[in-house]
Amino acid sequence: MNKRIAFIGMMLFVAITSRADEGMWVLTMLDKLNIATMQQKGCRLSAEDIYSVNNSSIKDAVVIFGGGCTGEIVSENGLVFTNHHCGYSSIQQLSSVEHNYLRDGFWSRSFEEDLPVDGLSVRFVVRFEECTDKILEGISDDTPIAQRDSLLDKNTDKVLETVESLPFHKAMVESFFGGNQFFLIEYAVYNDVRLVGTPPESIGKFGHDTDNWMWPRHTGDFSIFRVYADENGQPAEYSASNKPLKPKHYLPISLKGTELGDFAMTVGFPGSTDRYQTSFGIDARMNIENQAMIGPRTVKQEIWLESMQKSEKVNIQYASKYASSTNYWKNSIGMNRGLTRLNIIEKKQQLEAEFQKWADATPERKAKYGNVLSRLEKSYKDFRPYSYALEYLYECQIGGPEVFRFAYNARDIEKALNHSNPELRAMVIDAIRTAAQKFFKNYDAQTDKDVIAALGSYYFNLPTEFVPDYMTKIVKKYKGNFEKFAADLIAKSMFVDETRLAKFLEKPSAKVLAKDPAYQAAVSIFSKYHEIYYGGVDYMSRISEDNRLFIKGLMEMQSDKAFYSDANFTMRLSYGSVGDYDPSDAVHYKHFTTLKGVMEKEDPTNWEFVVDPKLKSLYENKDFGRYADKDGTMHVCFTTNNDITGGNSGSPVINGDGELIGLAFDGNWEAMSGDIAFENELQKCINVDIRYVLFVIDKIGNAKNIIDELKIVE
Repeated sequence: MNKRIAFIGMMLFVAITSRADEGMWVLTMLDKLNIATMQQKGCRLSAEDIYSVNNSSIKDAVVIFGGGCTGEIVSENGLVFTNHHCGYSSIQQLSSVEHNYLRDGFWSRSFEEDLPVDGLSVRFVVRFEECTDKILEGISDDTPIAQRDSLLDKNTDKVLETVESLPFHKAMVESFFGGNQFFLIEYAVYNDVRLVGTPPESIGKFGHDTDNWMWPRHTGDFSIFRVYADENGQPAEYSASNKPLKPKHYLPISLKGTELGDFAMTVGFPGSTDRYQTSFGIDARMNIENQAMIGPRTVKQEIWLESMQKSEKVNIQYASKYASSTNYWKNSIGMNRGLTRLNIIEKKQQLEAEFQKWADATPERKAKYGNVLSRLEKSYKDFRPYSYALEYLYECQIGGPEVFRFAYNARDIEKALNHSNPELRAMVIDAIRTAAQKFFKNYDAQTDKDVIAALGSYYFNLPTEFVPDYMTKIVKKYKGNFEKFAADLIAKSMFVDETRLAKFLEKPSAKVLAKDPAYQAAVSIFSKYHEIYYGGVDYMSRISEDNRLFIKGLMEMQSDKAFYSDANFTMRLSYGSVGDYDPSDAVHYKHFTTLKGVMEKEDPTNWEFVVDPKLKSLYENKDFGRYADKDGTMHVCFTTNNDITGGNSGSPVINGDGELIGLAFDGNWEAMSGDIAFENELQKCINVDIRYVLFVIDKIGNAKNIIDELKIVE
């Protein structure tokens, strides 16, 4: 079930003795669960080297980058490596037609040339402590759902009150194992982060959507930033007087390369997995959530791409949005394909039959777990029409056209105009002005007009009770012609034109606001969304609680197993090895790619496969410097069997000596079911070789100042 509608997914247990490469492990438990196996596989570090409370360790060099990626500190001056696609929105934000860093790249030659990125931050983990007993105080499995939720909120507040309030620190309590375990996590948040380097997207996004989720891969998916701190080395907002951060730990970089079977681990912030979802939940994921993402986004992305190819300005405006949309769209397609191929629903049903037999075996277990699966089946069935409507309403009306979400912000203006406090009105209007600057920088009204028309018509086919009121008016006024409605909206609404909106904000009027067609539609859309949401919220609560009991029962049923919780964007470690694989009959994929593959894929007529002229010259002259492999070739990417998912993008791939050997950036198409079912034979983590990263910095960017800043191990 989609996280947008507040559904919490499941986790999967795994015996570490059988498949050590599967698992997203909490670092505080490494000494107890994992380190011995890791050392057997080639890790020469201790658990304390990786996670230490009192001393610097690898965890101090790994950060949450922005809102949904991972980065790593690689120098004593706060230099951060992450993926190009993780830095993409920041690079886009700094780009213009005059300075197109997306197309041309950017390399800072000194601290003074680093480019501040408004709104970008990184977070370091300060502490990670279990607090389960405190959070579950006064709660049992028999506690009614509403009372349980109330007590959880109350107990969480108590735990957070014990955390010392420090500037730029953020504490939160996170749920693990579906609500059976809890951890208190504290972060230090640095809000002054600046762009240092990025390759041109012909390198950083080589292959674009065609190669996304694919192997073999030839993408230099990296970008470079720097964290700045105040004069005392503490987190701070941007200031010209800030200095580069002196980190507790940074990763040395290895030029030794990789061999088949070498130990490899990732440390990062995987976002979300549903590894132990029930068959009912997987059916909903495949046939509701994923289908809702595939259909409408196909329509939207075709419109966006056509506009982007016609205009450099629109291309810059929509590049990041398009990349993000297509990434999840293609993931959904691949996931459905993989889950079907692996017969995952049937396998889940077999496990559920085993669980039911186990639960019915004793009176105590039957009383506690005997009806869990039947209740889940009924709740999913009852929730289905609400879930379907919520997913499609989001994709077609809230996450499809851009103007509706923006216009809905004006609800605050409407409230403020009815309030007697002039200071409140001024504050709200200033906030809208600020939001408008960001919105219009990356908005094209004519592109959005086509999306409004296409997705409005798409959604109107849903049952009448799920259709927003404004659409019924379209049927009457425009005789069901959404193209005419969209054209009329673009011609009349102030929310598609920066000048019109600015004029309105100079002298705002509730009467004028109420007549705006985009605002009318937005209010209607969100009103219907809230109506549907609250109609299904009771089913969501039941599903969440019964999933928790299902997980708890499974852990009892297989008490000899080592369990790891589902990903929830908290720091995790995965470990495995460098490896090749056989995706299909008579097909074998090596564990690495070289620059030769870039040249083989070159297609000057296809914007996805244009090769940088300087890169081609370096290849032809075999000018790879000290970054070449011992076989004389320039390695570009390699694969491992590390267990990663979204949020791990940019995670450091670290060898047995604690040295950086690559940046994780993707998974492979054959194992797109991985968020729900780990595919032991096919699951691969795709990484850009750190030697290719340094080669591009040095030979393409001529940024030897960056190279000199790193601790390189040869």
